[in-house]
Amino acid sequence: STMKTRVITATVSNPSSSTTSSRASAAAPPPAKRRDSKLWSETFDVRLGETQTLSPKEIKRQEAIFELAQGEQDLVEDLKLAKKAYHDPMLKLKIMTEQELNQIFGTLDSLIPLHEDLLSRLRDARKPDGSTEHVGHILTAWLPCLSSYTPYCSNQVKAKALLDQKKQDRRVQDFLQRCRQSPFSRKLDLWNFLDIPRSRLVKYPLLLREILKHTPNDHLDQQHLDEAMLMVQSVVADINRRTGESECQYYKDRLLYTEDGQRDELIDQSRTLSCHGELKNNRGLKLHVFLFQDVLVITRSLSLNDQPVSYQLCRQPIPIRQLDLEDLSDGEMRVGGSIRGAFSNNERTKNFFRVSYRAGGQVLSHYFQASDAFNKQQWINCIRQAKEAAAQTGDQAGQCLDTGLGGEIGLTQS
Repeated sequence: STMKTRVITATVSNPSSSTTSSRASAAAPPPAKRRDSKLWSETFDVRLGETQTLSPKEIKRQEAIFELAQGEQDLVEDLKLAKKAYHDPMLKLKIMTEQELNQIFGTLDSLIPLHEDLLSRLRDARKPDGSTEHVGHILTAWLPCLSSYTPYCSNQVKAKALLDQKKQDRRVQDFLQRCRQSPFSRKLDLWNFLDIPRSRLVKYPLLLREILKHTPNDHLDQQHLDEAMLMVQSVVADINRRTGESECQYYKDRLLYTEDGQRDELIDQSRTLSCHGELKNNRGLKLHVFLFQDVLVITRSLSLNDQPVSYQLCRQPIPIRQLDLEDLSDGEMRVGGSIRGAFSNNERTKNFFRVSYRAGGQVLSHYFQASDAFNKQQWINCIRQAKEAAAQTGDQAGQCLDTGLGGEIGLTQS
């Protein structure tokens, strides 16, 4: 899929966000494979436990608490592995410079003690029989330190760009290939490991919701868990917003203007990037299209020597307010007023949509072809949402408003 995402999104009220990857859409890396996922019931020692049997609801609650702790253990192991098996050897063998490794791994190191802390708190709360009575107070005390994720997640777009660039280097390629073939990597590549913290962050609201669901209303944990739920949602939303802003800035910095008239204050003012990705035009030319907060920018991607990819504008930016969107059914490729191949089931006429706008008295149109029907639908939804958000802000020129769209879908190159 050419559409990928930005970073997070885990508002529990929006279940679809966790499926489109909570900013980890179809093109996001697969979740790290679990080594040996045990169930809580396999660890529970009935002889030490209460003599009365546990209710099915209580068993489910214990399973959910155990899953939280087990996930922390896996996370700590994976973060340590990323450092020991990737970062340190590449530094020692001078496969990359220390500066390059710092850029790619970001603040990964600082996340390890954070999760070791939660893991030890959860283990301390576990009774000798393996069951846990209260976790809410542990979570409310621990969750504020998730703000350490902001610099890590904000750095990811730069980290991924540099890693992709370094993969052109034969020594880097060989090293990563060997790692991937070794049992320790579980067939995951380095980016999967670097993306594990983000996917863990997205999971906290879901894990908490699961524990809450099986916690009786009169349980002492209930109030703390409710509080923890609000905290985690607010932390994730804040990281989401900041990450979105840093991703938006990254791509603004990589735009190349071929003529002065293409510079647009709507681009400068944008703080969010709703989506971006590769689309073809009606001549089959590959374009990289960015939907910023209030403006659609059509570019061609350029790779210059050892530099990260740049994006050269090939059309005037189109303000969202002036843009009209039209979904074209398969086969209905309109060119110059005629309908070509309306009855053929030709791949060349599939998954098109059109954007048009008025400039200097004439209507200019762009035809875009997405990679598949799902990808096309995501683009159409994203553009519609941007149009609605622009309409809501009224005609206050120059007002820079965070529409929150950045959280929904980001469509980047996989």
